[in-house]
Amino acid sequence: MPTEPPRRGIYLLPNLFTTACLFSGFYAILAAMAGRYEAAAMAIFIAMIMDGLDGRVARLTHTQTAFGAEYDSLSDMVSFGLAPALVTYVWALSGTGKAGWLAAFVYTAGAALRLARFNTQIGVADKRWFQGLPSPSAAAVLAAGVWLGVVHGLSGPTLAWPAVVVTLLVGLLMVSNFRYHSFKEIDLRGRVSFVATILTMLIFSLIFLEPPLMLFAGFGVYALSGPVFTLVRLRQRRLERRKRKRA
Repeated sequence: MPTEPPRRGIYLLPNLFTTACLFSGFYAILAAMAGRYEAAAMAIFIAMIMDGLDGRVARLTHTQTAFGAEYDSLSDMVSFGLAPALVTYVWALSGTGKAGWLAAFVYTAGAALRLARFNTQIGVADKRWFQGLPSPSAAAVLAAGVWLGVVHGLSGPTLAWPAVVVTLLVGLLMVSNFRYHSFKEIDLRGRVSFVATILTMLIFSLIFLEPPLMLFAGFGVYALSGPVFTLVRLRQRRLERRKRKRA
């Protein structure tokens, strides 16, 4: 009896979201080159939404494949590695000479290394935590910073050196060993308290009230949470060691 040949092809639905993520990153680069920095920053956030949907759709529809995982990783490299670095470079970093392109390269290399490390740790690392700042969150810090500057009428050259510092910082945080909460244990289909519903409503209201400011502040706090959490844990361990020695 002849055996059925293996099926070839890819699942369309989850890869449509991945393609939308890739297109958003590509569009962000084009918009920045045309001087449309606000549109470029918004495109990066749209890419984040698409990136969050493709994985969830694949899990819900049971269409997870090795091809989809590789495609998603390459799309992330463009949308959260190249696009934020180039948008920030064109907007502010280009006026600082070598320091600007060095900061942009460190960020891009950090995103590539972060994605490579994440891919090798799938199925091994604790799902509750990320090792190093996730590349979408790093991209959000840069994109929100550009968006915030444009909305408040601040030109890129006036913020060139602060942009260099922030770009280097988030680039290095991506390849650090700091632990970041992944929030993957949150069950979106489960029941929540009435207070949680009110808090969610307030968060969305604040974001829509001043999107660039709230997004920059929110992702900035998340970026700093890794070092702060690590320092708190180290202090707790030292206190525990002192107590054991005294006992």
